[in-house]
Amino acid sequence: QVQLVESGGGLVQPGGSLRLSCAASGSIFESIYSINVMGWYRQAPGKERELVARITSGDNTNYGETVKGRFTISRDNAKNAVYMQMNSLKPGGTAVYYCDGNVRYLRGGFFDWGDYWGQGTQVTVSS
Repeated sequence: QVQLVESGGGLVQPGGSLRLSCAASGSIFESIYSINVMGWYRQAPGKERELVARITSGDNTNYGETVKGRFTISRDNAKNAVYMQMNSLKPGGTAVYYCDGNVRYLRGGFFDWGDYWGQGTQVTVSS
């Protein structure tokens, strides 16, 4: 089973910064061959999950309107990892942040694709 694990969340004051990390890993039954798009989404209490940013394997990026100019997504293909530097955080940024990856994996001698999510990491922006 492919797994994505996020880290780096926490409590930060308005105007502060955080860096989120997400690493994908496989198992002896299912190994990662490549990852196409990786992204960050967030879900605030009582709201739907929304796109924050995503990045392709070729480093093409796009961002949600509310974070443009403040957040930067990047990835390390050799480590199957994606990162997000969040600056000038606002109280509206309080949410659970989820990592997502579109993964090509090898299982039983066959290739296939799957979309995998991490368990989420809490970011709280408050004074």
